[in-house]
Amino acid sequence: MVVLELVLGLALGLLIICCGLLKWNEVRYKKKGLPPGTMGWPVFGETTQFLKQGPDFMKKQRARYGDLFKTHMLGSPTVICLDPELNRYILMNEGKGLVPGYPKSMQDLMGKWNISCVHGALHKSERSAMLSRIGPNMVKERLMSEFDEFMRTHLSSWSGKVIDIQAKTEELWLLSTLKQIVGIRDDVTTKELKSELMNLVIGTLSLPINFPGTNYHRGFQARRKIVSILEKIIKERKASPSSQDDMLNSLLRGDDATETKFSDEQIIDLVITMVYSGFETVSTTTMMTIKYLYDHPRALEEIRNEQFAIRNRKSPEEKLDWNDYKSMNFTRAVIFETLRLATVVNGVLRQTTKDVELKGYVIPKGWRIYVYTREINYDPSMYPQPLDFNPWRWLDNSMESHQHFLVFGGGGRLCPGKELGIVEVSTFLHHFVTKYRWEEVGSTKLLKFPRVEAPNGLHIRIWDY
Repeated sequence: MVVLELVLGLALGLLIICCGLLKWNEVRYKKKGLPPGTMGWPVFGETTQFLKQGPDFMKKQRARYGDLFKTHMLGSPTVICLDPELNRYILMNEGKGLVPGYPKSMQDLMGKWNISCVHGALHKSERSAMLSRIGPNMVKERLMSEFDEFMRTHLSSWSGKVIDIQAKTEELWLLSTLKQIVGIRDDVTTKELKSELMNLVIGTLSLPINFPGTNYHRGFQARRKIVSILEKIIKERKASPSSQDDMLNSLLRGDDATETKFSDEQIIDLVITMVYSGFETVSTTTMMTIKYLYDHPRALEEIRNEQFAIRNRKSPEEKLDWNDYKSMNFTRAVIFETLRLATVVNGVLRQTTKDVELKGYVIPKGWRIYVYTREINYDPSMYPQPLDFNPWRWLDNSMESHQHFLVFGGGGRLCPGKELGIVEVSTFLHHFVTKYRWEEVGSTKLLKFPRVEAPNGLHIRIWDY
């Protein structure tokens, strides 16, 4: 009896403490003019609910509080915005009290100099340096040919095999990205970096608690190893009498347009960001495109017809060129529909540098604003039957230029690698669908939040077409 009373007393005491902590955190962030919402626990906020429930958490809070509500996630007080017009305004008006505001976990693991976090003159210089190497002109004049040759080499031996297309596309695009950016061509370094980069990716979507066993801690360890590898490469590059024609060489030389010379630390952070985004989003999009095409034979037939039309007017050894790419209208539509339906990118973050008024609410200085674009992708007024895979909707040219199509960001932070990524996936699809047939093997479990992935892989059996 005494033990029971003790247990009940402890349980009651714990309940009172928990309620007190929740109440204290709500009062702590209760300020006149803020949007409605809940703040969760001290330090942790509502991060667990956000990462576990994802879209359902957003829908529940939206139904309760509207398109603009406050929360506390990933270590920061945050306002979530699901209003399409307001989201566009935020993205198009950087500088009006709004700057990039990625969570501490991402800033720490990607580095304070990564292009997603810097602003002003440095952002302009980093963007200029990137566009000089991966912009449309470079893609047209040089990279298309390199991608074609790369795909011919790396897709030539897949026939008759069962492969995990998720692992293969990650490996494929990491190898391609490392070659473009830092000139790495050996498989040993690529495999070492792949393991570390995956830990880095997972760590960026976690609470910034640097304790052994946490995703953040593993991400930090991964960053140290990646930085060590890049420092060694930079040191060797500086000591070499010859120069390589890649992104790293351009960064070491500096941005000629703005006469900016980057430090080694800035170069490392920029390289990590480019490798991260260059293989993570492209590999995920490639995997999901293969998945959707397999599930929708009519779309597969149409993309195959388009690619065979290109193939049939060229000799077997003749490479794809810019004109070929520009004629891939349905292929481009498939890629856009994949990006929309799979929602490879859920949104972007901004931070206030002063009190900012949005829709009658006042967002305090230092708060983050999550421009959550995911729900726009499923808006039936913009995309009829939004849950259907329908690439044909993108053949209307106005769809891509729609003001609320924000898959690649907006304003001065429109993804500099947009065209590059589309060309990469298009080149892969050209060779894959004209060379092979495939079927899924076993059951596939797909997760779409906080990142798109197949936890147990996506296995397919491949044979010649």
